[in-house]
Amino acid sequence: MGESQQQPADKNCFHCGLPVPHGVDYCVDINGQSQPMCCLGCQAVARAIIDNGLTDFYKHRTSTSGKAEQLIPDALQQMDLYDQEALQKSFVRSDGEHVREASLILEGIVCAACVWLNERHVQALPGVITFQINYSTHRARLKWDNEQIHLSDVLKAIAAIGYLAHPFDPGRQEAVYRKERSAALKRLAVAGLGAMQIMMLAVPMYAAEKLGMDTSMENFLRWVSLLLASIVVLYSAQSFFQAAWRDIKRKQPGMDVPVALAVSIAFIASAINTVTGEGTVYFDSASMFVFFLLASRFLEMGARHRAGQVAEALIKLLPDTALRLQAGQSQRVAVNELCVGDIVLIKPGEPVPADGVVVDGQSSVDESLLSGESLPVARTLHDELTGGSINVESPLQMRVEKIGQDTRVSAIVRLLERAQSEKPRLAQLADRVARWFVSLLLLLATSVALLWWWIDPTQVLPITLAVLVVTCPCALSLATPVALTVASGRLTRHGLLTTRGHALETLAKVTQIVFDKTGTLTQGKLSVGKIHNFSSHSEAEIRQLLATLEQGSEHPLAQVLAELAQPRAVEALRSEPGGGVEGRIDGKKYRAGKLDFVLEAGMQAPAISGHATLVALADEKQLLACVELHDAMRADAASAVAGLQQMGIKVSLLSGDASGPVRHLAEKLDIADWQAAATPQDKLQRIQQLQQQGEVVAMVGDGVNDAPVLSAANVSIAMGGGTQLAQSSADMVILSESLNSLLAGRNLAIHTLAVIRQNFAWAIAYNVVLVPLAAIGLIAPWMAAIGMSLSSLVVVFNSLRLRRVNMEKAS
Repeated sequence: MGESQQQPADKNCFHCGLPVPHGVDYCVDINGQSQPMCCLGCQAVARAIIDNGLTDFYKHRTSTSGKAEQLIPDALQQMDLYDQEALQKSFVRSDGEHVREASLILEGIVCAACVWLNERHVQALPGVITFQINYSTHRARLKWDNEQIHLSDVLKAIAAIGYLAHPFDPGRQEAVYRKERSAALKRLAVAGLGAMQIMMLAVPMYAAEKLGMDTSMENFLRWVSLLLASIVVLYSAQSFFQAAWRDIKRKQPGMDVPVALAVSIAFIASAINTVTGEGTVYFDSASMFVFFLLASRFLEMGARHRAGQVAEALIKLLPDTALRLQAGQSQRVAVNELCVGDIVLIKPGEPVPADGVVVDGQSSVDESLLSGESLPVARTLHDELTGGSINVESPLQMRVEKIGQDTRVSAIVRLLERAQSEKPRLAQLADRVARWFVSLLLLLATSVALLWWWIDPTQVLPITLAVLVVTCPCALSLATPVALTVASGRLTRHGLLTTRGHALETLAKVTQIVFDKTGTLTQGKLSVGKIHNFSSHSEAEIRQLLATLEQGSEHPLAQVLAELAQPRAVEALRSEPGGGVEGRIDGKKYRAGKLDFVLEAGMQAPAISGHATLVALADEKQLLACVELHDAMRADAASAVAGLQQMGIKVSLLSGDASGPVRHLAEKLDIADWQAAATPQDKLQRIQQLQQQGEVVAMVGDGVNDAPVLSAANVSIAMGGGTQLAQSSADMVILSESLNSLLAGRNLAIHTLAVIRQNFAWAIAYNVVLVPLAAIGLIAPWMAAIGMSLSSLVVVFNSLRLRRVNMEKAS
């Protein structure tokens, strides 16, 4: 078979029948004739048909074939749409030039083994940076390099192993939940009715000898039981068989493999005994096992949905529409149509549609779901508004500053999802154990069957079934994720956002907390006090020099000084972390910041007493001025520090400020361990020194200078009003701006760790005790079915107790 490059007279594609575009000369020789093809796809399909000796296909077909693109399933074609930038704006966040991050929903997850399989499969794809699934909510966090792999490629890879993934959408999430619940309820109802009817028939069969039942009647009851059990097994247990087959194909046995095996063995053996009229039937055990397992998974599903309600509630805070103002006219538009710079009108009672700044009006807004603050907060001209908060009193006009994935609500949800999908050490250990558990279980069941075949062949089937059914690795895998999801959701409602999976586990073990000063123990709302002028410059000139040097910095001190005057042009502006800034104004070098950074050799330090924070300004020759900055202590700082000390936690204060204000604050808060004039390197060394002494250290800060120190601490906590760099480096964020959230977080963390340990203890004890009992024949298959179902429920409902923990009580 050869291929010609000459274009035949017939201009229609021989394969699909569509016109051949002008200039296209794809051809394939079929039965000695060169036939035209409209594209490489049709040419490739035609080649495959000819190469496989199926040329007669073209003789006997009744219509032309579809194009190659038409052979692709609609679901896969829809996945390609998710690569479009316009569509990705609503759910994809850029993290660098090529790195993208998105939240996905996964359908088809039934156990922890499904989570492990998907994570392993996707992580192996080139270009995927991270892929983590939260078993409680079935949501996944995906980060990938868009240069190496596209989102549609990941979605297709997940579909290839039998699962369905799509971008997270609150409405679709609810639809998935409803669909999942409806299907589960139908299967459960059929299994329950079938099991009850089979049990009613099983009772007289068990007592057939005592009742003197006729053999024909017993056989009749067996056949009726077979019919009812067939419905239960083929319909209600269908999901177990599908999941087990998927696991077997991937050579990764999950929890559904022993379930499907036990149901199959019980049903097939009972069917054979029914046909032959000999032996014992176990239709009741098989149907009860399916019913109890479906019931436990249905209750577990409801618990999972409740556990993930916090993230769902946060996402639903943003409205679907907004009232945009243009040329004096208002127009109701979809929120995803808003652009940065748009002016929107927010009426009383309406939610704020995006992050922005008030340009007209004054009112109060309710931010309780975002920050945990129960009272409305006053907002007026130039104040910031957070998307999702509720306008309470009067109309407000707002200029949109952030939209979509850049809003604060989206950032909170993203951090919360990251925390819930990441696995702490205990969960990683449980996953490793559960991964091998099923294989060991199958090996154990085989050994028990062989042993009982040698001891008493009549007991092989019931005892092997009991061993397969009674074991439950699901309890091990559920021990941590459900508890962490409930606890992190509870803390978010209380104003403390957990952003890392290990944070709660580590917070419960903390022995020392290190605080920064400005913006952490103090309000961070600095005010300019006295300006000490040591030069011939006027005070206005001093203010302008300081404002020019400090423009653009995120440090709280710099932001206050930058507002002293209108800044001028500056060259060679350089920041020294923990020291200050340096730059050239009109060709002359100036420095602003700490005295030891500003003062050149030969310059004398001024004698200024008091507790204010000093910022010095100098040129190349002399010290020009010192500015006093005052910062009030947070109202709850004293109670928070005292509460932590009552818990037995050591408290330290590390600050870059001068000795006077740091000593004054430490004395007011009764903090004995404090250090002033600390550079970021000094803070880092102090943290490492404490860790070398065996302390588990928590660091609380809010500024740019705190970011490296936060990263070094065992658990790091950033203030919600701090810089984005500090928040991204932190394991937890105090959204409520209340330091008392630390007390609540510590208390709940201790309870969470205790619940996780209880879950592990139960899961291990259950399997250690019941598996040997089943192996020696003391547990019947129906008893094993009940025990297996209850084991998972105990873990789930024990974790849900965290919803009722008193977080205010010190531990």
